[in-house]
Amino acid sequence: MAKLNQIIAVEKGIKAKSHQDLTAAQHGLQKPALLAGIARTYQPKDEEGEQLPPESTRVQVRSEDVLRDTAETLTRLFDVTATKDWANCEARADVTVDGRVLVTAVPVSYLLFLEKQLTDLNAFVRRLPVLDAAESWVQDPSTDSWKTEPVRTLRTKKVPRNHVKAEATDKHPAQVEVYYEDVPVGYWTTVKFSGALPARRVNELIGRVEKVQQAVKFAREEANGIDVTDQRVGDAVFGYLFG
Repeated sequence: MAKLNQIIAVEKGIKAKSHQDLTAAQHGLQKPALLAGIARTYQPKDEEGEQLPPESTRVQVRSEDVLRDTAETLTRLFDVTATKDWANCEARADVTVDGRVLVTAVPVSYLLFLEKQLTDLNAFVRRLPVLDAAESWVQDPSTDSWKTEPVRTLRTKKVPRNHVKAEATDKHPAQVEVYYEDVPVGYWTTVKFSGALPARRVNELIGRVEKVQQAVKFAREEANGIDVTDQRVGDAVFGYLFG
């Protein structure tokens, strides 16, 4: 008795061969010369006339043969696919993480859906914004976000000053150079806020997603390991279609 995973493994090859054989059969039927045959003999008008040998061309493609071969090829495909689909209705397994059953008796089709969704979720979680590691962050319940400790910085203002390079004389005015001096005028107290996540939290989420991904794969392998009952539907279908 075969296993479901063995049926799944051979189905793709059978499907490809069936498509190839069906295409070849269609091409053969579309060539009238292969379907045609002829047989003719020559008889001269009188005994002294030229004698010619008989001519004949055999039919190379017979439609009934093509139908029989097509039915045989597709019957195998129909039976294998039916065996897989019938078994999929019964193939189930639990998704278990760290000894805890998350979902019970999950069908194979849903396990495949979970695998695809968890792959997308893994990529999503890995793109979550992370708090700047250069800052020290604490949770702020009032804003439901993260914030830094207050940082006080000095605010300055440029004030012009005069620098006398040369005193005035009775012949020349004073030479004065204007420069600007930064004078403290106040203080800024800054608190940064962020809606990002700590790296620890992101790594924890990634770890959880990967655990469930692994559990789903294990469950799928377990479900696909059940014994299958061969289904025979092709003979009935093609017995009616081409019979």
